[in-house]
Amino acid sequence: MMRVCGISSGQGIAVFLCLWLMMSASAACTWFTGKEKPGWVDGRSAEYPPAQYLTGVGQADTHGKAEDQAYAAVARIFKAEVAAQAQDWESYVVVEDRGVSNAERRLTIDNVTKVSTDKVLENVRIADAWYDSDRRVHYALGVMNRSQAEAALMEKVSALDRAIDADVAESRQTTDNLAKVRALRRAGGNLVLREAYNTDLRVIRPSGQGFPSVYQVNELSDELEQFLATNLVLAVQVSGDHAEPVGRALSEGLIRQGFHVIKKTEREEDGSPELIVRGTVRLFPIEVQDPNFTYVRWCSDFEVVEPGTRRVVGATARGGREGHLTEREATTKALRAMQNELSSNVAKAIAAHVFGEVMLPETATMPVSCPREESGVKR
Repeated sequence: MMRVCGISSGQGIAVFLCLWLMMSASAACTWFTGKEKPGWVDGRSAEYPPAQYLTGVGQADTHGKAEDQAYAAVARIFKAEVAAQAQDWESYVVVEDRGVSNAERRLTIDNVTKVSTDKVLENVRIADAWYDSDRRVHYALGVMNRSQAEAALMEKVSALDRAIDADVAESRQTTDNLAKVRALRRAGGNLVLREAYNTDLRVIRPSGQGFPSVYQVNELSDELEQFLATNLVLAVQVSGDHAEPVGRALSEGLIRQGFHVIKKTEREEDGSPELIVRGTVRLFPIEVQDPNFTYVRWCSDFEVVEPGTRRVVGATARGGREGHLTEREATTKALRAMQNELSSNVAKAIAAHVFGEVMLPETATMPVSCPREESGVKR
């Protein structure tokens, strides 16, 4: 029998077959399970070192869901840091003693956080994926290049700085009270967003250092609040059914939005108002084909007027109906619904108009809520 290097030909064939079977088994295993488990699944990746990349791992029962989870994992890194800074920005959202709920403040801050995080996630990409056939789980790796994301964020921060500088300069130069309020409001809003971006920047930079602004959110908020209290007094004038409690509800809503509000008859004591919110409200029974309930309709028409020029700068009309077992109970329910609407949504709409965020329609294009012949507001 022929021998090679001390191994017979028969033994050589046996060794060859054994090696071939081992390689085939290994290849088959790889074919069934995919590539070997990458290190990034357990948070280790030599290809994407922490000094250069932020990473997030997602896992789910489908590839698409795993990618979504990877994006979410990166987003959580930023949301946690932004949330930690959010309390410092609440002075822009609302003055603490105005009585606005924590839920409203949280909603606004959450919106800022989402806008900021969405912009940051524009720099995230899915770099790798792996399927664990044993567990039937898909994995995805989301990565963000720190230097690229930093450059993109700095562009946004610089653009916001220019806008804030321009608005602050306008607010301190203009003699138009409404223009000053709107400029300060814009500056404050942009500064809150700028601070969110700056917080993101601290997360992205390995040093943890941001790029601070020359302005402070609380300082601009205090300046706006003081100006509103002394130079932009609002007067409320309501006529019609239950005018006193309705007017009080609207005034309370405007106060919660940060305004100094007086009754129309108080102008000599508190100074001439910058704007007058005047309107009419009504409650009246209506016929509805319902054998069990009696219905009362409520309606309101309001205008925002500049007293000096008597120019109507905006209008709003709201209405609704409420039903109950008796007309008296239905009237009580309708009055309560009208008060809630005026103290919340109508007050917010007027505030947004004053701040220049959402403009109320002009009177000529505003549909009337109350019957025209009964309305105390001239159209």
